[in-house]
Amino acid sequence: MGKMIRGLDKLQRDLTEAEKALKELNGTLGSVAYDAHDPLSIEQPITKMHQEIDARVGSYASNPIVRPIVDQFKETVRQRIIDKAVEKRLGGGDE
Repeated sequence: MGKMIRGLDKLQRDLTEAEKALKELNGTLGSVAYDAHDPLSIEQPITKMHQEIDARVGSYASNPIVRPIVDQFKETVRQRIIDKAVEKRLGGGDE
């Protein structure tokens, strides 16, 4: 019985940390500038955003609930930056 209670205590702590981590991610991330025509330029803001995400939730990085959420959030941010760059390239015209 004692082992089960310890497991529940850990789960409760993990859930509490996850809630705090999600609050850290809720809000605006900084803006980034890049050249949509330069793939290296596009990688820099992705790295910058990932670093900002890590800075906000780094203390919860080992939490088994938080880690997959943060990984998914990073992938979403990466995809949005790439999508915006493609959009700029396609709609950029004379740049």
